[in-house]
Amino acid sequence: MPHSTMHKEATQQPAAMMRIAIAGGGSFAYILAQEITKSAHPVLILTRQLHPEFQENLPSCQLVQIDYQNVEELNYVLRGVDLLISTISNNEQLNLIDAARRARVRCFVPSEFEGPLSYRLAANFTDPLDNRGSRAALDLLESWSQSRSHRMNYTVFACGIFMERFAPGGGLQAWGMGTQLGLMGSMQPMSDYLVNIEHSTADVVERDPQGRTAYVAMTSMYDVARFVAAAIELTGTGALGMPLERWPREWRVRGDCMTVGELVRTCELVRCVQFSVTRQTYQEAEAWANEHQRAGDVATYLYYQRLLQTASGRYTIRSTNLNELVNQSARTAFQPLRFREWLEQVWGPVM
Repeated sequence: MPHSTMHKEATQQPAAMMRIAIAGGGSFAYILAQEITKSAHPVLILTRQLHPEFQENLPSCQLVQIDYQNVEELNYVLRGVDLLISTISNNEQLNLIDAARRARVRCFVPSEFEGPLSYRLAANFTDPLDNRGSRAALDLLESWSQSRSHRMNYTVFACGIFMERFAPGGGLQAWGMGTQLGLMGSMQPMSDYLVNIEHSTADVVERDPQGRTAYVAMTSMYDVARFVAAAIELTGTGALGMPLERWPREWRVRGDCMTVGELVRTCELVRCVQFSVTRQTYQEAEAWANEHQRAGDVATYLYYQRLLQTASGRYTIRSTNLNELVNQSARTAFQPLRFREWLEQVWGPVM
């Protein structure tokens, strides 16, 4: 498992005690719980079914088996929770938002860990890649954040693409993730995203419609969890303290950011292999997307849409606000993995 570089200096006033809930029992929920339980905050895990790995490895967590269709039950369980982090989607997440607001949860973190909100919430933008109910969840959260009777803050942790998308064994599939995102693993070459490291191939669109170079931000999911845990630690009353009600609409983080071309070259350098690279212009990829849409080939249409939106900046995070804040506190400071460092740890050169 890759590890970030940690450094500690002096201690600082600890964060005020909060009750934190994580919705979901998958791999990312487990990684989040691992990091958050290193603090003194009690953590509640909401899950459809009990997971032995939580009970065996994270005994300080309280697991509650829940029916996400039962809003009243959710409301009851969430009473007294300060911060709710979701790793679920679609109607289940909408029910969770509704119940959280009724239970007077102070801050909600939706299951939206990718690029900046400004791209996805642009006016008149219809997102063909939204098969997780993202827009509906964000619209509902925005509505409740303006409520006069009870305002519930919400914050998105925007991190670009999870580096684990490029991991051996099928990318995110190894963590039970990615199928809804159109980011399948290397078992299906046409569903790869940018590079197929196992087969030393790449398929990229390197410039946007105006000819500007395409960038992509990437963060290991383990580092995203560390950033979430660090943000929680910074909610104290010290000099850097920021209560949940003042969390920004978007915490922007990243481990690395590079051009699409640099991403391919980094993979080649680490693997010591020259990749077979297919380069398409934006207009060529757009034509292929339209053709496959007309033919009813949804999977390939979404594949090209992912390339097109990458070129347009969907996963570009040029500036961060949480990286810097985290490193101002000796208690939370750490350096997230750069992409090459991560690749070397999980792949290494071809032998």
